[in-house]
Amino acid sequence: MSRIRAAYWDPDGTRYGIPTWWWQGAPPGYATRRQLRAAGLRPGRQPVAGQILWRGVGGTRTAYLYRVDLARPRRTATPAQLRAVAAALTARRTCPTCRHVKPYCIPRSLGECVDCAYPSEVAA
Repeated sequence: MSRIRAAYWDPDGTRYGIPTWWWQGAPPGYATRRQLRAAGLRPGRQPVAGQILWRGVGGTRTAYLYRVDLARPRRTATPAQLRAVAAALTARRTCPTCRHVKPYCIPRSLGECVDCAYPSEVAA
């Protein structure tokens, strides 16, 4: 075992308070939030079961691990929630000046679509 791996090897949790492994050294049955999401799961209010530590840019990096057997299925959005998200995205693309729905989000810095903000450049 290398010195770097040995520095982050604490499966009992005596040094760091929770079980700790090095990068790609966690045993099966543990997963990060991203890995759970890719599998269609969520942590489901379970406490952090362990962590992975590794050297990264700016110091030591941490990824928390959750137990896969305690994870719950992801919740699906209701039809009302999907309609609300679609309405919000349409509102972000609607110009308040010309009332056209654009294929891009209206820049907040301009407050209106590019055609209305720079009419002389559009005519040229």
